Amino acid sequence: MQVDQFFNEKLLNKYNTAGPRYTSYPTALEFHEEFSENDFIKAIENSPNKELSLYIHIPFCHSLCYYCGCNKVVTRHRSKADTYLEYLAKEINSRAKLFQGYTVKQLHWGGGTPSFLTHEQITRLVNLLKQQFTFAEKVDMSIEVDPREIELNLAEHLYSLGFNRLSIGVQDIDKKVQEAINRVQSTEFIEQFIAHAKSVGFKSINIDLIYGLPHQTIETFTRTLDKAKEMDVDRISLFSYAHIPTRFASQRKLRDEWLPSINQKFALMRLAIEKLCAYGYEFIGMDHFAKPDDELSIAQKNGKLHRNFQGYTTKGNCDLLGLGVSSISDIGNVYSQNVKDLKTYYHAIETNQYALEKGIALTQDDIIRGDVIRELMCNLFLDKTMINQKYNINFDDYFLNDLPALSTFIEDGLVVNNKDSIMIAPQARLLVRNMCMSFDSYMKKHISMQRFSRVI
Repeated sequence: MQVDQFFNEKLLNKYNTAGPRYTSYPTALEFHEEFSENDFIKAIENSPNKELSLYIHIPFCHSLCYYCGCNKVVTRHRSKADTYLEYLAKEINSRAKLFQGYTVKQLHWGGGTPSFLTHEQITRLVNLLKQQFTFAEKVDMSIEVDPREIELNLAEHLYSLGFNRLSIGVQDIDKKVQEAINRVQSTEFIEQFIAHAKSVGFKSINIDLIYGLPHQTIETFTRTLDKAKEMDVDRISLFSYAHIPTRFASQRKLRDEWLPSINQKFALMRLAIEKLCAYGYEFIGMDHFAKPDDELSIAQKNGKLHRNFQGYTTKGNCDLLGLGVSSISDIGNVYSQNVKDLKTYYHAIETNQYALEKGIALTQDDIIRGDVIRELMCNLFLDKTMINQKYNINFDDYFLNDLPALSTFIEDGLVVNNKDSIMIAPQARLLVRNMCMSFDSYMKKHISMQRFSRVI
């Protein structure tokens, strides 16, 4: 892969605006409280899918990472998880009845910190899920792990329960960076845990890295990237730190003068992409890297890569059921989300056995535009003929008012729009969100971009 083509600094600066990450279209900003439980049930009944992906949100963290914008509850009291699991069990029992004809092909635990749970709590939750849902013989079971509060034997325990994928939050190995973001952890232990998990039998291990954090320099981040290579993980998620202190109070602890400048952040991003590609990883989408034999790499090569609320995936044919506080579901042609506040979640489960707060039923226009955006986000290519046949439209006529928005990208050599296809040039890969915004009919409402992070 010719990596240097991604880094025309003039173009990157020109287009470094704010915009959605498009884990869904429409984005969560369009979810509304008029969406009801009946709408959710109707979506299940009308969905053509009979395969299910489960997402379980565990909100608890032992300590607060100052950069984090996730929905979490910071506590040292593990007993709070017992209470949460009691209510989560009620939601699981209620929701499972609606999915009796489905087969679970994928399970992911996120947070917060799922490894906040004790071994016994993890076992109890896995057993409940397997009792209530029909699991396929072969299931991708993944879990996010915080390496600061675990022992090596967690790997054996998780594997014995069926987990075969791990995601570990590394972010950065530099001590000064870790202290600034309030996430001091042992790199030596992370290495040991990854090696141990591989020996136990885990087939896929991912680590998260973040660029743009306080005090990061080319020198320090080089050491982090070199260490990632030594760990020999299967996937690496490379995220841009989105500094939005007006939305996330903990980020106010990170002084502006500690953060890399825009040009320094570009340099960190370039360093990471160049190094990871040189190490042999395939560049997946905007921000993921995988070994060439990984299923994400294979799916991208075959034009079969998919994107949902959990990021890039190969399970595009699955409905997604989110369970737990703040979790999001994608069922048929409907998106929905649970309440975000823990006390409100408990009250909703106690009262209704479910905690749905808002959602959106997709219009035919939403479905068409979502398909276009997903193809561009995942494969950097759109087959207009396929869209025409699938939806019985004429692409250029249907998007007559949207296509002019591509003109500036075309003039800069970033997009090729011809009769049968739209192709995003390799040098525009980091700006794919910008092109997708051209097809977003809701974007005019959010033209100030106050709610979105910058694309780089």
